Amino acid sequence: MEIHHIKSFINNNSLEIKTLYNEHRGMFIGFGKKYGLSGEDLADIYQEAFLALRKHAISGKLDTVNSSLRTYLFGIGKYLIFNELRKKEKLVSLKYEPETNFDVDEISIDNAMSLTIEQSLLRQNFQKLGKKCKDMLTMHYYRGLTNEEIMEEAGYENENVVRSTKSRCLKTLKEIINSPK
Repeated sequence: MEIHHIKSFINNNSLEIKTLYNEHRGMFIGFGKKYGLSGEDLADIYQEAFLALRKHAISGKLDTVNSSLRTYLFGIGKYLIFNELRKKEKLVSLKYEPETNFDVDEISIDNAMSLTIEQSLLRQNFQKLGKKCKDMLTMHYYRGLTNEEIMEEAGYENENVVRSTKSRCLKTLKEIINSPK
């Protein structure tokens, strides 16, 4: 992260902050339009993202960040966009139907991208999990469903059961990964 930008936030340099705000606003709104939100919604989201960026700078959270200000700001903004889409129910999720033979054994990955060691281990060992754990972890981490959404789709009694099942599945996956070969 550019140190002089962080110092502008910390020292409350209003001219520099205003310049940074205006410099990235148009690009962010252009970036956000692909998600189908209105310009007004995107302007509000950008403002929230910029305020969050400023808070992070003042609190010292940006001292160890290696990305550029724009990348970090857009990351915050993308998170806020997804939250807005969830609120507006514009994200479409697949319905989980237990009687359907839906297997998530293979996820195709572009061969041009090389996987890290951790990603390779995860990919290999994920296959060793049972179907219930594969489905649970896929719904939460790949599809981004909340505990409540998983409860409704998979037919669990309550969110506590979802939380404990997810925790058990993660523990099992970690044990498989860390077990001696």
